Amino acid sequence: MAIDKVKAYLRERGMDDRVLEFETSSATVELAAAAVGCEPARIAKTLSFHVGERVVLVVAAGDARIDNAKFKARFGCKAKMLAAEEAEPLIGHGVGGVCPFAVNDGVDVYLDESLRRFGTVYPAAGSAASAVRLAPDELERCAEPCTWVDVCKLP
Repeated sequence: MAIDKVKAYLRERGMDDRVLEFETSSATVELAAAAVGCEPARIAKTLSFHVGERVVLVVAAGDARIDNAKFKARFGCKAKMLAAEEAEPLIGHGVGGVCPFAVNDGVDVYLDESLRRFGTVYPAAGSAASAVRLAPDELERCAEPCTWVDVCKLP
């Protein structure tokens, strides 16, 4: 299971004690916020895109939306999300549990600036009933190699 892969990955970084597992689904921002007990904006959602022949993950605050002009300026193409059935084979995690940890080789990870306004954020942990409690700088260390970008807009 992907959550076991994520736990092992985080264990190597001394962060496996941060994994939260739930009895209910955390597959959407709203469900994850309810499961964690935080505001939806603190859920670090991982969005997956095709960029040429590569797969790109953009981790953004739960209330952020992709800004198409910023995305195109940064990546040189229109934002085209992966189809649900592509997620697990291309990324290594299924829809609802996609996270920037323990991903397949060749997947590029980007953290959006929308996350920096929080002291703690909660990305998924490889399953549709999990999250990881991390500060943005810890998220950066755990998601390495990654790059900070500004490709989202806030409401």
